[in-house]
Amino acid sequence: MGINRGKEMKVSGFTFVRNAVKFDYPIIESIRSILPIVDEYIVNIGDSEDDTVGLIKSIGNPKLKIIESVWDESLKKDGLIYSHQTNIALNQCTGDWAFYLQADEVVHENDLDKIVRCIEKNLRNEEILGLMFRYRHFKGDYWSIDPWMYRKEIRVIRNNGKVRSSGDATGFCCVTDNSQKNIKDGPKNRWAYSGAKVFHYGWVKHPKIMNEKKKEQTLHYHKKIPNGERIFFEREEYPYNEYEILKEFSQSHPKVMEERVNNARRLRPRRNRWLNWRFYKEVFTHGFKG
Repeated sequence: MGINRGKEMKVSGFTFVRNAVKFDYPIIESIRSILPIVDEYIVNIGDSEDDTVGLIKSIGNPKLKIIESVWDESLKKDGLIYSHQTNIALNQCTGDWAFYLQADEVVHENDLDKIVRCIEKNLRNEEILGLMFRYRHFKGDYWSIDPWMYRKEIRVIRNNGKVRSSGDATGFCCVTDNSQKNIKDGPKNRWAYSGAKVFHYGWVKHPKIMNEKKKEQTLHYHKKIPNGERIFFEREEYPYNEYEILKEFSQSHPKVMEERVNNARRLRPRRNRWLNWRFYKEVFTHGFKG
């Protein structure tokens, strides 16, 4: 797939990943989804219990640059290890812009041209530090969307040393600010809409794998396991309790996800959410989000 782009501009892709095989991350699909529009792709691979390195190498693309790191156990609090690992990858980016995708995030091929046009449009506007993306969060299976999860995030940043991953690596902050405030929270003249979406598949896993992932995340956010999180250590499968009130998805997935989607099945039968009282309870509590 060819995307025409100005030669005076360089774009880096970057991510971090650990135990991609064990936790069934769609990291291959994630990387391939934006390879056509980046000049290099930095992959920071943490010390894994599986062959994550071999998995990434199997892509076999000369744009890939693999670095390996050992996770700092002292940062396993509030998810800070995630932003630390993200910044390790960012430090290796040489592009004017850096395109960040987490290991479970994928971009649709129909949006690539929009992203390129937006990057080019804002190249000379130094005020713009990042590009905003809308989100689709899949949960349980590939036909179910959670509309109540976060709706937008910065995923392309100006690679000028002023923008860094912060917190648990959900977003980015400006280092010249006095706080770790997320760029997406303003002022609005610091970012522009890309016109594209991120397909987030982090919650589409077998219930056993999902529960194991939640256990690992709990250990990265808390030095002492809170009572409310102990349930992940007491059961074997994640229940997906909200599955019955999720929004039905019937549009197209990114082409790189085709094999996964074709080989998948629905989590379980589901009635129309409009006939479920729990749906109205959620709307009353958090509003109608779609």
